[in-house]
Amino acid sequence: MRLTGKLAAGSTRLASPGFKMSAKLLDKAILKTLVPPQSLNHENFQELAQKAIIENISAGRDVFKKGDMDRKTVYLLDGELELRNDTGIAGVLRGGSKESKHPIANQQPRQVTARAKSKITVVRFDTDLLDILLTWDQLSGIEVSDISMDHGPSGSSSIDSGASGDWMTRILQSKAFLRIPPANIQHMFMKLQEVPVKANQVVVKQGDDGDYYYIICHGKCKVTRASSSGSRVTLAQLGDGDAFGEEALLSEGKRNATVITESDGLLMRLSKEDFNHLLKEPMLKEVDLEQAKSMVRQGAVLIDVRMESEHKAGSIKGSVNIPLFMLRLKAEGFDNSKKYICYCETGRRSQAAAYIMSEAGFDSHVLKGGLQAITQSPGG
Repeated sequence: MRLTGKLAAGSTRLASPGFKMSAKLLDKAILKTLVPPQSLNHENFQELAQKAIIENISAGRDVFKKGDMDRKTVYLLDGELELRNDTGIAGVLRGGSKESKHPIANQQPRQVTARAKSKITVVRFDTDLLDILLTWDQLSGIEVSDISMDHGPSGSSSIDSGASGDWMTRILQSKAFLRIPPANIQHMFMKLQEVPVKANQVVVKQGDDGDYYYIICHGKCKVTRASSSGSRVTLAQLGDGDAFGEEALLSEGKRNATVITESDGLLMRLSKEDFNHLLKEPMLKEVDLEQAKSMVRQGAVLIDVRMESEHKAGSIKGSVNIPLFMLRLKAEGFDNSKKYICYCETGRRSQAAAYIMSEAGFDSHVLKGGLQAITQSPGG
């Protein structure tokens, strides 16, 4: 397994105090050409742009040094900079070039020193913010009709088949819970809190922070999302035993839809902390690079869940590009006899991807730390 192309998404701690200005003074059209920010929807892009820091750095100053761990994503907008390693100049990057649309040498810790060859202008983002927005953006692109709605032999949903089913039984029979240790399931049921609800009550609201994972004990709910025109679109209807709310917990972002009750009922909720400890962590199996290479030799499939533009800019050789927002749709064609290893830039999007695949019953893993954790191009 080896890396091909230029790895996307870099970051920096600016070593020299440059002149800072608000991103509002920078034409956002320029930011919209950068990869992967260009893939964000309007709302998320605006949030990222508001947090952008533009900095002018004079010739001879370091943008970052080899060995830095800074968690910043940096792009060269203007001028020229040199990438230096222990033996000298490893490359030159010019503002306005195709290569400058991608982050500067992103690996953590830094593998090279970036030094201004002339006066340069860079823009930097917080890497975690960018990654959270990308994850949230792609999860919100998944149609919520894919929320786990079990169907009976006739193809009808739980709502159609009546509310008399045992919600605990339905939860325990789901593919996802087959992967959870019995002790965790027992603790989950002990941690669940009852939440009586009335008809037309908003349970979660689009744009709010994720705080709980919900299971419908009895009752009906509908999932809606605000369109760009401001109207609300109904995406799904949920009934006894259906669960919702995991997307925001997985992405550490905000709710991507609103859930409203359609009848009086009873919900069970699990806090974010308990969800992560009892459900998320057991379903996420991390592997390091050497383990991933061994698994690939034995037939495992590498899935790059980043956007196509990121994949084209640099990826692990032999990997298949399936963006996170396409995963549930494409997973229908997966082979459940194979193992799958998901990766992205930092590991956040791939964690969400692996969780989604585990829910669907696939043996999925996460490349620990993502591409940023790969310190050198591996052979084989």
